[in-house]
Amino acid sequence: MWLAVAHLLCGGAVRGAEPEPRVCRVFILAGQSNMEGQAVVDLEGKDYNGGRGTLAALLRDPAKAPRLSHLVGPDGTWRTRDDVIVRYQRQEKPLLVGPLGVGYAVYDGGHHFGAELQFGHVVGDHLAAVGAGPVLLVKTAWGGKSLFRDFRPLSAGPTVDAKGEPVPAPGSFYTLMIEQVREALAAVPAIVPGATRGELAGFVWWHGWNDGVDPRQSVPAYEENLACLIRDVRRDLAAPTLPVVIGELTGPWVDAPPEWERLRAAQKAVAAREEWAGSVRFVPTRSFVRRPEDSPNPGHGHHEFGNAETYFLVGDALGRGMVSLLSGKPAAPTPPLE
Repeated sequence: MWLAVAHLLCGGAVRGAEPEPRVCRVFILAGQSNMEGQAVVDLEGKDYNGGRGTLAALLRDPAKAPRLSHLVGPDGTWRTRDDVIVRYQRQEKPLLVGPLGVGYAVYDGGHHFGAELQFGHVVGDHLAAVGAGPVLLVKTAWGGKSLFRDFRPLSAGPTVDAKGEPVPAPGSFYTLMIEQVREALAAVPAIVPGATRGELAGFVWWHGWNDGVDPRQSVPAYEENLACLIRDVRRDLAAPTLPVVIGELTGPWVDAPPEWERLRAAQKAVAAREEWAGSVRFVPTRSFVRRPEDSPNPGHGHHEFGNAETYFLVGDALGRGMVSLLSGKPAAPTPPLE
């Protein structure tokens, strides 16, 4: 998709000719509360377990700081990246738009971040290296939303839940996701410096909690619903070969009851389907979970305990998975911070 015009971005301008359009590569980051951004940047005190597992704490660790050095400037302030822009329309909150950095989360104040932070650096570095930037990351994430109901794609068809209540298709948050992506594409010239238009380059799905807690209905339906989601996103956004990365459900239930393993198996099985012809990749994340006692939010297992290391590594792995699809090369493994 984007490679077809990459050579145009690298060539010199012809004297007297109109400048070539500058295309922005647009990536959708979709999901629920984990994708909203729950990693803690720098909060401390008793409400944050003394600041254990925050991004600031990681940077004070000599063994881990080198992998994180690109996130902070020489003066100790959080660095931003102008060639990667983030757009996040939170539910019932102001729109967040600006250069990649910390703070693109469901909370105000700039004290949290999500998988977009390191994902943006990995993908941004790759596209800069091949002369195909800039990048726009569009976050479409809302807490407590299931694939079975809220993100339900049209092709999955309507159904009823365990209580006999109707579940329409498409779900309201599937519709909202598509609307927000279209709005972001239309806004590219206004929000991405120097870009004249946007072109979809990838879709990331990191999700699972609200379906995982419904083992009777949502878990058995998850594989087919996710396959329908991929097909419908590609159709509704007119991107039939859009690269898709599926992030494994993360959390303290890594080796937990059968329903969680069934959901993870469904995520992996969707990516392995022959119909995708290598354009969909499953990214494991279970090794990135950190202990609650080493995290700022020990009681929030559904939010990966707010652990900054977990979110950094998840973003890195999702980014490497996307780069592998864009480049046609195997995904490079995400190394530990130490």
